[in-house]
Amino acid sequence: MKKILHIISSPKGENSFSIKLGNAIIDKLKQANPGSTVQVKDLTESPFPHLEEATLSAFYTPAENHTSENIEALKNSNQAIAEINNADIIVIGTPLWNFGIPSVLKAWVDHIARAGVTFKYSEAGAEGLIKNKVVYVAMSSGGIYSSGPYQSYDFVSTYLKNILGFLGMTDLTVFRVEGTAYPDQAELALQRGIESISI
Repeated sequence: MKKILHIISSPKGENSFSIKLGNAIIDKLKQANPGSTVQVKDLTESPFPHLEEATLSAFYTPAENHTSENIEALKNSNQAIAEINNADIIVIGTPLWNFGIPSVLKAWVDHIARAGVTFKYSEAGAEGLIKNKVVYVAMSSGGIYSSGPYQSYDFVSTYLKNILGFLGMTDLTVFRVEGTAYPDQAELALQRGIESISI
């Protein structure tokens, strides 16, 4: 039995290939871990605000000195980090937009990346503090970015592997639905993506 957190960043709903792939990953996880629970966090329905001065100020104010304003400014960040800490497995669905992730997902990342809370620096260097998590990324793209001439344009999988790994989530696997923009290839691309899932 596992606690699964499903992060959604596509606004396309039932037409989203990243959501379909993410749901397929969760179906396989539930088959492998009967009794598992799933919490869905749809960032398009409840988007995180971009970081503002009040939030950044609160990030760098010691907890013992937090004012009521600091606590309010940290509300979104604290909630997101608590949801991650409560989960055993995190499934992140993301389309590749203009070679990167949607802004709602980037805003979420900015709220969970906090010095002294989710990572720290010491004489040995940086250390991620979110550990013992399994992360699956359900990535969709109109073109082919896993190989070929546009592989270097994929700033989705590389970014998520690096930023989440920096925070301690190094057990990360990317599954892809790619080539959906090619004529008559969308359903085949989805089928191949689902068939590629290995849990």
